[in-house]
Amino acid sequence: MDNEKPIVDFSAIRDALGQDFKPVQVIDGQANVIKPEIVAKYTNDQLVDFLKLMIWERTLHQRSNALTRQGRLGFYAPTEGQEASEMGSNSAMKRTDVLMPAYRDIPQLIQHGLPVYKAFLWSRGHVLGNEYPEDLHAMPPQIIIGAQYVQAAGVALGIKKNGTADKVAYSYTGDGGTSQGDFYEGMNFAGAFQAPAVFIVQNNGYAISVPRRKQTAARTLAQKGVAAGIPSIQVDGMDFLAVHEVTKAAREYAAAGNGPVLIETLTYRFGPHTNAGDDPKRYRTKDEEQPWFDNDPLIRYRKYLTEQGVWSEDIENDYVEQVKADIKDAVKQADEAPKQKMTEFLGNVFEEQPQNIQQQITEYQAKESK
Repeated sequence: MDNEKPIVDFSAIRDALGQDFKPVQVIDGQANVIKPEIVAKYTNDQLVDFLKLMIWERTLHQRSNALTRQGRLGFYAPTEGQEASEMGSNSAMKRTDVLMPAYRDIPQLIQHGLPVYKAFLWSRGHVLGNEYPEDLHAMPPQIIIGAQYVQAAGVALGIKKNGTADKVAYSYTGDGGTSQGDFYEGMNFAGAFQAPAVFIVQNNGYAISVPRRKQTAARTLAQKGVAAGIPSIQVDGMDFLAVHEVTKAAREYAAAGNGPVLIETLTYRFGPHTNAGDDPKRYRTKDEEQPWFDNDPLIRYRKYLTEQGVWSEDIENDYVEQVKADIKDAVKQADEAPKQKMTEFLGNVFEEQPQNIQQQITEYQAKESK
């Protein structure tokens, strides 16, 4: 009896989980074209614009990093290394789509329509950083890990109930976010109601210092959408065109009324989790990092476009200087924003102020009037 074969081979089931998810790729790390039919869809000018988006984000990161160290910005989550994942996906969306970003998704928010100076004010904790233009379809960055997925599900359901055509809600989280309850709840809700949402997981390897392998036994993060009945896909997150094409297809699928999609982008966070004290040298090795640095999405596309004769170092330098000038103007505009008063902070806590807050406002009004 002890040697009888069990009715179910659970080990075999476990080993098979996730095997169906193979990363989609268009241009590999050596700048070789894997899917020429995809590249052929775009003109050289379009491909150049894609590279410019990544260079813009890299430059924004470098300047934001420097400003943070100078004490001129507040909270900042570095994005270096994730340019193809972020710009590739965001560029596949329409400005009428609704973005629910997390705190590492400021570049997408800016490209979606947020003025750069307001992004800087948000980092500084200034209330004007949360006052958006009327034509910007987005929520402020979510600080609670994974909560933006619940927001996206709700917005997507609203889009469906309003009968709005050709519109989706989309949201991002990291690999750590997939370990949060809100991640599954948002997907499950959207799946149950067949709401037009596109959920993007940027698998950058770490939830602060916790490596992805210690967060979950799942072979892929894409397979987590299966439990919610959502079609899911894994894509090379260092490959702009692959991310762009997959996201574009997901958007079209969701906007057509077929329900949500989950996309896992395989990318890497080159720097710390945030500039608030995290030191990646304490939990990552050079041997681990170097292959990812060599797989830099900018290097890949820069090499390809240079070989096509449509990109050069001089073109890049001129463009970087232009971006730096724009960022400098945005910093100046943020610096000119009126200083916030304590009475304003207190007044923004509640729509109708309780008695204790009213008392504090009165006390600070007296101090501020001196």
